[in-house]
Amino acid sequence: MKDQLELELYTRPTCSDCQDAKTYLTSNSVHYTDKDVSKDLSLEEELKKISGTRVVPMLAFYKKGLLGQRKLVKHFIGFNQNKQEIVSMLKK
Repeated sequence: MKDQLELELYTRPTCSDCQDAKTYLTSNSVHYTDKDVSKDLSLEEELKKISGTRVVPMLAFYKKGLLGQRKLVKHFIGFNQNKQEIVSMLKK
């Protein structure tokens, strides 16, 4: 992610699409923050606030703005059905 986008991945351990996303990101040396919503209720609230749903995986791309504040650039619900667009975001 050349322009310094930060990636947060909201997951659950029983979600196969989540595991596919983690495998892809790790095998392509993409840095991301894994947020397991099953371990922390506040993460599930974050997930719902960003995406409007509890569906995982949810990939949230952030960009640092002025004074270090982050701005949500784009989010995706689901990995496999959005893979092409996610890969495109990672190459920016």
